[in-house]
Amino acid sequence: MTPTVLVTGATDGLGKAVAVELARAGATVLVHGRSHERAEAAAAEITAAAGTGLLRACAGDLASLAQVRSLAETILDREAQLDVLVNNAGVGTAEPGGGERVESADGHELRFAVNYLAPFLLTRLLEPLLVASAPTRIVNVASAGQAPVDFDDVMLEHGYDGSRAYSQSKLAMVAWTFDLADRLAGTGVTATALHPGTYMPTKMVLAAGVEPFDSLESGVRATLRLVADAELDGITGRYYSGLEEARARPQAYDPDARARLRELSERLVGLA
Repeated sequence: MTPTVLVTGATDGLGKAVAVELARAGATVLVHGRSHERAEAAAAEITAAAGTGLLRACAGDLASLAQVRSLAETILDREAQLDVLVNNAGVGTAEPGGGERVESADGHELRFAVNYLAPFLLTRLLEPLLVASAPTRIVNVASAGQAPVDFDDVMLEHGYDGSRAYSQSKLAMVAWTFDLADRLAGTGVTATALHPGTYMPTKMVLAAGVEPFDSLESGVRATLRLVADAELDGITGRYYSGLEEARARPQAYDPDARARLRELSERLVGLA
């Protein structure tokens, strides 16, 4: 059976490049974008690049929890199976906001909202379909740029810094990946996270004014390995840097911090 893969943030950068390779390999790719127009345009471009028509566009602005819920409802209504969920969409250190603190539609600090709370909620809502389709995989695109979650000021209302906001959101993502792996143990659903590459030439990196270091192709290879490599069947609760297993920042392994993060997240997204 043709695998179905949802790639969030598939309208440019790493997500789009991963979607092209998945389509070339014969997967049915659900191409996510912030709007229907962006998603449809990206699906057409990916179809042309891959030479296949097994793509479906889906939309939802991840800065809005209501739109995350709508995206999940669309997928649950339309798809009979979901073999892989790639939580790739995110915002970087500088834009939007030009380095200033910005809030989501729900009043949360934007980087924490888009990079962490949105995939947390989307994954939880799609969990029944992932379990029903097992063996399945959840792949969370995180970063080596990690900073401990400040539970006293999660929304960084004091002394805001874009790099710190981004790094906190990515540490939260890795910690949640480990928590997710434990919670889904025995269901046939695995969860892994990765740092795909350092300063790849993506819109996010270029907007921050950083000179690219790693190639986009290396990030695609690392991500696709977690998506499809048969050698990783059943492997869960791991963090990778590129193609190698790596260690995240210590807070990600702290069970008390993970429990506190889970409780906070469920409350913020309305699942408590």
